[in-house]
Amino acid sequence: MSRPVILPEPRTATETADIERVRGLLGGPDPWGRGTPLHLTASALIVHPPTLRVLLRWHARQQAWLQVGGHADPGESDPLRIALREGAEETGLADLKPWPDGSPVHLVIVPVPAAPHDAAHEHADLRFLLATDTPDMIRPENPDAPLRWLALDEARKLTTEANTRETIDRAATLLGA
Repeated sequence: MSRPVILPEPRTATETADIERVRGLLGGPDPWGRGTPLHLTASALIVHPPTLRVLLRWHARQQAWLQVGGHADPGESDPLRIALREGAEETGLADLKPWPDGSPVHLVIVPVPAAPHDAAHEHADLRFLLATDTPDMIRPENPDAPLRWLALDEARKLTTEANTRETIDRAATLLGA
């Protein structure tokens, strides 16, 4: 049984506007369907609380270091479960768990450039924090998607995406850093 999609409290005018667009999307037939110009995705910034580090993954299509995550598989509609599955698939970490409590920490609408198999579109990305106790067990899902554990300041500098820096900042606050 899936949970209803819970949206985070907006912290900026942009996030307020994004959340309003997503509320409209949630009223449609399939907010997760890839065939629409705007659809939901779920992602997670993986944290290792004892060392105050976060894990970033190189995304070739976006040409950026970002959090892990992606699309729902057919029949999936629970964003936390989607983030957990995607996180495990992309990192090889088998012990991922919601941190600190499984609530979404950020929602952002991001543009996705066109690709040979896909028109340009937007992801309404619902972001979570996931923790691991086994950070040394990371294994990239493929050679074109390397993973890097980084201190919070290093992660902020490495990513070129302002919305990812905002997610990192929200994680830093929750980590007490």
